[in-house]
Amino acid sequence: MLESKANWKYTKQQDNTVQWMDDSIDLSPVIKELLLQRGITTEGAVSEFLAPDINKLHNPKELDSIDIATERVHKAIEKQEKILIYGDYDADGVSSTTVMLKTILELGADCDFYIPNRFTEGYGPNEEAFRQAFENGFRLIITVDTGIASVHEAEVAKQLGIDLIITDHHEPQESLPDAYAILHPKCSVNYPFRELAGVGVAFKFAESLLGYFPKHLLEFAAIGTIADLVPLVNENRILAFYGLHALSISNNQGIKALKRICKIEGNVTEEDVGFLIGPRINAVGRLQNAELAVELLMTDDEMEAAEIADEINRLNEERKQIVSGIVKEAEKMVQTGEKSGVIIVAKEGWNEGVLGIVASRLVRKFDRPAIVLAVKKETSEVKGSARSIPAFDLFNNCMKIRNLFTHFGGHSQAAGMTFPLENVNVIQEKLNEIINEQLTEDDFKQVIEINDSISVTDINEKLVNDINKLAPFGMKNPKPIFQIKDIPASARQIGSNQNHLKLQFRQDNVSLEGIGFGMGELYTYISPETPISVAGELGINEWNGNRKAQIIMQDMKIDEWQLFDHRGKKNLDISPFINPEKRNVVLSNDGIEMTAIAEQIVYNTDRSTLSEIDVLYIFDLPADLTHLKEIIQVTKPVNIYACYYVENSLYLTAFPSREEFKWFYSLLLKQRVLDLKTEMTNIMQARGWDKDRIIFISKVFFELGFVKIENGVIHLVPKPLKKDLQESSLYQERIMKAENEKILYYSTYAELKKWFTNQMNYLAVKQV
Repeated sequence: MLESKANWKYTKQQDNTVQWMDDSIDLSPVIKELLLQRGITTEGAVSEFLAPDINKLHNPKELDSIDIATERVHKAIEKQEKILIYGDYDADGVSSTTVMLKTILELGADCDFYIPNRFTEGYGPNEEAFRQAFENGFRLIITVDTGIASVHEAEVAKQLGIDLIITDHHEPQESLPDAYAILHPKCSVNYPFRELAGVGVAFKFAESLLGYFPKHLLEFAAIGTIADLVPLVNENRILAFYGLHALSISNNQGIKALKRICKIEGNVTEEDVGFLIGPRINAVGRLQNAELAVELLMTDDEMEAAEIADEINRLNEERKQIVSGIVKEAEKMVQTGEKSGVIIVAKEGWNEGVLGIVASRLVRKFDRPAIVLAVKKETSEVKGSARSIPAFDLFNNCMKIRNLFTHFGGHSQAAGMTFPLENVNVIQEKLNEIINEQLTEDDFKQVIEINDSISVTDINEKLVNDINKLAPFGMKNPKPIFQIKDIPASARQIGSNQNHLKLQFRQDNVSLEGIGFGMGELYTYISPETPISVAGELGINEWNGNRKAQIIMQDMKIDEWQLFDHRGKKNLDISPFINPEKRNVVLSNDGIEMTAIAEQIVYNTDRSTLSEIDVLYIFDLPADLTHLKEIIQVTKPVNIYACYYVENSLYLTAFPSREEFKWFYSLLLKQRVLDLKTEMTNIMQARGWDKDRIIFISKVFFELGFVKIENGVIHLVPKPLKKDLQESSLYQERIMKAENEKILYYSTYAELKKWFTNQMNYLAVKQV
């Protein structure tokens, strides 16, 4: 058995009684099921979902204060007031800044943009930047993707005589800033959709300012919407759908340069944005000032765009190396520290810009919310990022101890924060108390939502193409996850470090390849002829012009007990097979020499001292099969490793026949006394026996009282009691050992597994 790393939850239809209202819809049963799970049951709803209608975007006028904000901007342009666009340093902030800057410039404004430096200024508006803007003549500031928590900075702007328009989408806190206008879906009672990204809000404002639908800004809206991981439903789905098309045909020099660097050809997908374009834009603000990324999207010069794109790509490679180094240090801290509900790690010198990525890696590895902090000794503060697990709302729970933070903001699964160094321990204690009150141990595991169980024979290129009609995928519209349960035809580790797993499934002349990136260590937990359940996304593997459906595995589990056959391997090292999270026990005759990687018991261990275990490693054959049966029944292992080696096989050595026993006894009757030291060779040559056979026959006769043996000399006992050979325990023991070898050593894998299964009736009880 092998437990899954994540909790597998199976998606149910929103209403099991709902059926298709129009059977004429020409879609496969799998796609229909996926649509039903999304609450889509009619032809009209299907059409709207598969082909989003750009006319279904909501009217920007429904955002509170948008008319006031629009009028103020037009007034500033009319009076030639200087306008400052104040953005954020991530991909959403960069694309929001670009949308607003292009809009204001199109209207003929005197404007500029500003993005704070993550390292020297931190997140969001700051007083010094506002004062500098005032000194530079700016009297109107428009924030994009930031500002909803900037109560103090709004007051500073008001005192300076700067009108502040805030456009944001982050969670509002207890008090709202006293700004000239706030454009925020969650602060707008009548706005129908509350989950826009920062760039979505900026796009709405742009539409209001321009007086027409800004189709030319859709490509930037797609970048921020997808990269910021907002739910891809409703307006976000429409913006992403049309924005991806705009990215595919873009004439923007910066985007064309980015696509070249990322080797993106043809249609741009949400994965291209999420894994290639977005990370590179984010990398700029993580390592230096993000203004370079805005300059890339604003330039009309092809050569300048190429140079900036190359520099951004270099920064992204540098970012990867920095992340790798910090992750190694952070993982070591976690592994050597006490296990807690919430991970908090801090160190001086860590790059603040990548701590969110590091936190995400820790969450995936340890199944715990993680806060990763850079220590600033000069101010006695720590600053960093946090990521959470699905079962724990990081934002709301941190808000319960908001007084311990100097700055805090974010949402349920991610946050940024600054607080005094002396508060690290108390925040750790408080969050541990909160999370342990709310969650059970099982809640900490990551969750995989499985949409359907599917057969290998159902998976083909057409099905994958049909599934892709549900794109763009993202939060609230995740890429479907399927479960396959089958016995793999082959399994192997691949990659330069053997850290990936490749499985091959075959069913009715249909083959399917499964690839599990980073799952190479699970190879040792796969046993022959055992069904494996894998969960993953379906995709297309294209190689040398050949296209074939595959499953990209995310998790794996094995529900049946497993037998791992290592028979005949002398001095087997079991350390690669040890799962430290399980109870591992080694069984032998007299104990064996090995490192303390598993508990040890022997066949004559008092059964009353034994308890249930997970894995049993058998290193010696038992003298009596009953002993092995008893130990299995008491310890109840769910996995067994057959690790025994037989050097001098009794099963392969012919057992002396009754005629051979009679011949040897006749010889004794003739000679009365037989000195084996002198006669052994003669007997071996005469009968073709080996030395062991002669000694064995002699010992059986001795045990039965037919002879006496002194110093290798056999004396016949006159008139011994009549006994059958079967009465000799030595005779019986040899028969038993040979039979044991036949059952446990020379059997086929299937025969051996069947024998063990017959001893494991407790498994049926466990499964019930």
